[in-house]
This record gives sequence, structure tokens and C-alpha cells, in this order.
Amino acid sequence: MRRRSGAMARWYRRWELQQESFNPQREARFSAMLDVAAAVLPRRFVALDLGCGPGALSARLLRRFPGARAVAVDYDPVVLRVGRGALGSCGGRLTWVDARLGTPGWDRALPPGRYDAALSTTALHWLGRPALARLYGDLARRLRRGAVFLNGDRLPWADDEPALTRLAERVRRVRFPGKRRSAAWGAWHAWWAAAERDPELGPLFAERERRQSQHPRTGDLPLTFHLRALRRAGFASAAVVWRDLENVVLYARR
Repeated sequence: MRRRSGAMARWYRRWELQQESFNPQREARFSAMLDVAAAVLPRRFVALDLGCGPGALSARLLRRFPGARAVAVDYDPVVLRVGRGALGSCGGRLTWVDARLGTPGWDRALPPGRYDAALSTTALHWLGRPALARLYGDLARRLRRGAVFLNGDRLPWADDEPALTRLAERVRRVRFPGKRRSAAWGAWHAWWAAAERDPELGPLFAERERRQSQHPRTGDLPLTFHLRALRRAGFASAAVVWRDLENVVLYARR
């Protein structure tokens, strides 16, 4: 088991700061997700953290629920190294998994058994339609009956709601005028540029680039696609339980 690293803890704290510069509602969204989990899950449960990055969601979940365990899944070797080094195993309660979400057989990398919950934040918008539909089907198999799925992300309105899309963009410009938007992007780029110069993280960037070439960026899929795909996969219900314009928490029950 990899021991905790002070250097990786510093990278983790810098990650938190640059992420907060993008989404001023980040903690509100985290809180909404965990409040729902508290309302519907037992005292002891096992949750998947999908597209975990360095583990921000898992860390909050394990602090909030002392009887919980989490399995954190990502495909980026840099953020996985940061998370493993900064958070470790949280006393055996946190397991890290290197797997590419939405590819055939990705869930074979998970510890065996079924799960009580799956959560994700600011991650699944990277997946295209076939990969996301496959992921939801795989989750339907790996989640227990009655388990919950929570996804906090930017999920735009459908293409037939152009007025709402334009409204959301205008509000974003009010909240993030040019200088602030540039500063947020600057913090993001600065984190990655500095990480690449780090002696421990730098050697991982070649593998990161190779993996990213397998995972081309797609346009954000509308909320309606997520709702339909979850129901087709076998989830009994799917709905938005928290919203700030296109920044939503999607809830589904297995």
C-alpha cells in the first residue's frame, strides 16, 4: 500500500483551489449530493466514485459517513498518483482503481460484489453516447436493487431549449466576467504545467497523453439523454434533485 506523501498532499490542496475557481457552487453541489446519500443510504455502505480525480468526492463522503467505504475509479495516472499519495487508503476504507469508464469490461477492475451507491462529479461529460449508455448498463448490473446513482455535473438543456441555453451563458458571463474567467483557466493550466515539472508526477505525463488520445473529448450530452439512458439501463427512476442553471445533481434509483 502506498504511504501518504506530503508532496502529494500539497498537490491535492492546490487541485482543490483551482477547481473552486471554476465552480463557485462546488461545495453546495457536494453538500446536496451527500445530503441525498444521507437520506437514502444505510449507516454502512459501499460507494463507487466514478471519474474520481484525486479523490475530492471520496474524501468528503468518507468524512461525512464514518461507516462508509469507497472505491475511487479514474484513468488519469497523474491524478491517481496525487490521490493515492494525499489520501492513502483512509484506514482501509478507500480503494483506488485504474480503469477507463465506459469501455467494455471496465468494471472487471472493480472489487467483486455489488454496490450500494455510485457517485460522480464533473467527470462523465467526457463520455460520448455509446460509452455513457454502456456505463449506465454496467452500473445497473453492479448496483444492488434500491441503490442510488448521483451525478453532479454540467448537463445542458436539450437542443430544443435554445433560449434556456442562451440564458445560462449570459448568467455565466455575469458571474465570470472576462478577467475572472481567464484567472480560472489560468489556475487550471498552471496546476498541470507545474505538475509536469514535478519529479514524481512528470514521468506520468507521457502515459497520460497516450491515454487521452484514446479518450477524445465529446460535446456535453444534454440532460434528457442521461435521463433516457438511465431508464433504459434499468433504473427505476431518474430526476434532477438540485440545480443551478445547467449545474445539476442527477439522482437515479436502481
